[in-house]
Amino acid sequence: MANSINPFNIPPVTEMQAPEFRDFAKEMVDYISNYLENIRDRRVLPTVQPGYLRPLIPDEAPQQPEKWEEVMADVERVIMPGVTHWHSPKFHAYFPTANSYPAIVADMLSGAIACIGFTWIASPACTELEVVMLDWLGKMLDLPKEFLACSGGQGGGVIQGTASEATLVALLGAKAKAMKRVKEEHPDWDDNTIVSKLVGYTSNQSHSSVERAGLLGGVKLRGLKADENLKLRGETLEQAIKEDLDAGLIPFYVVATLGTTNTCAFDRLDEIGPVANQYNVWVHVDAAYAGSAFICPEYRYLMKGIETADSFNFNPHKWMLVNFDCSAMWLKEPYWIVNAFNVDPLYLKHDMQGSAPDYRHWQIPLGRRFRALKLWFVLRLYGVDNLQAHIRRHCGFAKQFEALCRADDRFEIFGEVAMGLACFRLKGTNELSEALLKRINGRGNIHLVPSKVNDVYFLRMAVCSRFTEPADIDYSWKEVAAAADELLAEQKK
Repeated sequence: MANSINPFNIPPVTEMQAPEFRDFAKEMVDYISNYLENIRDRRVLPTVQPGYLRPLIPDEAPQQPEKWEEVMADVERVIMPGVTHWHSPKFHAYFPTANSYPAIVADMLSGAIACIGFTWIASPACTELEVVMLDWLGKMLDLPKEFLACSGGQGGGVIQGTASEATLVALLGAKAKAMKRVKEEHPDWDDNTIVSKLVGYTSNQSHSSVERAGLLGGVKLRGLKADENLKLRGETLEQAIKEDLDAGLIPFYVVATLGTTNTCAFDRLDEIGPVANQYNVWVHVDAAYAGSAFICPEYRYLMKGIETADSFNFNPHKWMLVNFDCSAMWLKEPYWIVNAFNVDPLYLKHDMQGSAPDYRHWQIPLGRRFRALKLWFVLRLYGVDNLQAHIRRHCGFAKQFEALCRADDRFEIFGEVAMGLACFRLKGTNELSEALLKRINGRGNIHLVPSKVNDVYFLRMAVCSRFTEPADIDYSWKEVAAAADELLAEQKK
């Protein structure tokens, strides 16, 4: 009933209050700590079938609030049976996804502040901390000063959601730059004519997201053959550029991958970059996984030629202990991105425009979370020395696995062991290694995924967990060897 205090009869909301939140949050922190500290005791890969979850929960949302204790109880009953435990030392699939206590706490704070930092005024700290953190991180990698906002030049960094987004953003910036140049040279050409002539390049070993960026950007991308070491070379790029120029096309973009998904091979940026620069082709460097290793000076030789790049990207959320999503991207000339994405309605304008970045112009989405907090927390609470130690440990574990593999003459290493990845196979047919993988994953004690290069099938052993110890690598190798024992014994029958 309306009254003088509530004349419009606005209904109250029954919701969790601070005392209850404190109890719930403390219980969840304890649960998270116990889960992660004991994660190696869980089966790494779930045994559920598609559709397992629906029968475990009601068909409709509850009309009245439930107790948080009931929700907590359902985490183990409903959620955990269907979780693949990516942070288990027994998880060796794909590449790592980072996880650490400082990053988890930072995400709690980000969730509490809950700003949508699309402009500086939307939350100045959100923007300004990101600017500074990308400078900190760029200095840790020894990036050229042209990429850093603190240099006083045009360059700067931004946190994207994923490396796939960064590849697309760079492509769209390159496209905008090329179209402006070509329009000046050919003022009678319309946009459709120019776009139909644009062509970009990447290695046939690059991630599928590069091809997808071409599809989303509406341009042709050519996959160029890598050399015998699975690296894209400068002469291969130059030959392709010349062919396309002779065909009346307009080369505009090349992606150099430092640490491919298949085998962690490194394209020869020191060759690709100068060729691309000569032909006015935008160079984007995708170092999604391996870029974290460049905080260690001994691995920076692999990024030789970085001064020739227009944009550079890697994922701290893969290997640098910053929880997803945190994909660091730097641009020498971000105004090509800003101009390409600039839609400026009145309700997003503010008096400080131009004095600080409005990151909505640097990305595909409009909204963005306060992601720089977790980078800040991790860098401060680990320090560079411990982050370097984390990288070096994982590289050492991959070498430990390689030694175990080479000591068993039934196996062979495929390619080079690079960073925290070892690729291997049973000697013999592809079908033999396929059967081995099926048996390993069927046992459920460790989890691996395969790949195939030049029609050779192999297994990928990626070191993924920050909890990994030498004994875990020994355990994983014993699982591989035991599965091989079973398989080969059956084949002899």
